[in-house]
Amino acid sequence: MTSATSLFSPVEADLRLLSENLIKLVGTRHPIFYEAAKHLFAAGGKRVRPAIVLLAARATMAGKEISDRHRRLAEITEMIHTASLVHDDVVDESEMRRGVPTVNSLFGNGVALLAGDFLFAQSSWYLANLDNLEVVKLLSEVIMNFATGEIQQGMTKFDPEVTIEAYLDKSYYKTASLIANSAKAAALLSDVSRETAEHLYGYGKHWGLAFQIVDDILDFTGSTSSLGKPALADISSGNLTAPALYALAEKPYLETLISRQFEKAGDLEQAIALIQDSHGIEKSRELAAHHAHLAVEHLADLPASESKQALVDMTDYVLSRMY
Repeated sequence: MTSATSLFSPVEADLRLLSENLIKLVGTRHPIFYEAAKHLFAAGGKRVRPAIVLLAARATMAGKEISDRHRRLAEITEMIHTASLVHDDVVDESEMRRGVPTVNSLFGNGVALLAGDFLFAQSSWYLANLDNLEVVKLLSEVIMNFATGEIQQGMTKFDPEVTIEAYLDKSYYKTASLIANSAKAAALLSDVSRETAEHLYGYGKHWGLAFQIVDDILDFTGSTSSLGKPALADISSGNLTAPALYALAEKPYLETLISRQFEKAGDLEQAIALIQDSHGIEKSRELAAHHAHLAVEHLADLPASESKQALVDMTDYVLSRMY
């Protein structure tokens, strides 16, 4: 399988600079927040979201050098993403993230929540300093969407009536919104046409949905070591994702197990077996492929470049993670 980082060659130098700047952006005035942020950023991750921002910037600059505002937007995108992970880990009571202890497991829930808030606040301040009101609106909407998605997920746990459409809405709010809006923001900073900016939004939206669907498939097919977090975490906590929702249509008894919240011994294991015996994972793979193909279609009118090709290849990378 091609690694994500091998696709980032057009923005490799940009990403190195981003990694150096992230800790500096947090600052040292608040030692506990600084330590929490240092811990988070040191844990790494693939930097997929800022890479997409930087690739979108280079793909829309027609061979010209990207601006400092593009670079700052990529840094803001990673800060917002990291802040959302801190809050997610508190809500989910997660102890591991990317193979290392979470902020809440090291510093407690109170500090973790404040650290997440601090990163959101810092990103908002740097965002305002881009002096582009439309970009500010786009990224502010993302922060609102995170909360909307988290509330939707919390309100529908162990609810077998959840539809695929509702699942995709929640996935947009929690995952795809950041990628879609930040890709569009990069295009706006490149001063391209409104139509081109909307196509970058469409690319980010469908790429983000494909990424989340694949992540949800891997919750059933991956291992804890490969995921960097516990496998089967979603289904065991009542968060019904695409494989389970598709399986419900085939396996009626699955609804009984979910509705009683796996309260009897063996319920969870039986539910997992029913999902794996259904076409749920196969149909989820088809859904991910559908959104990946839609993402590529939104790149059709961009001029040929290394960065455009990297964005196309990123969709192949997403799908390759399923196998």
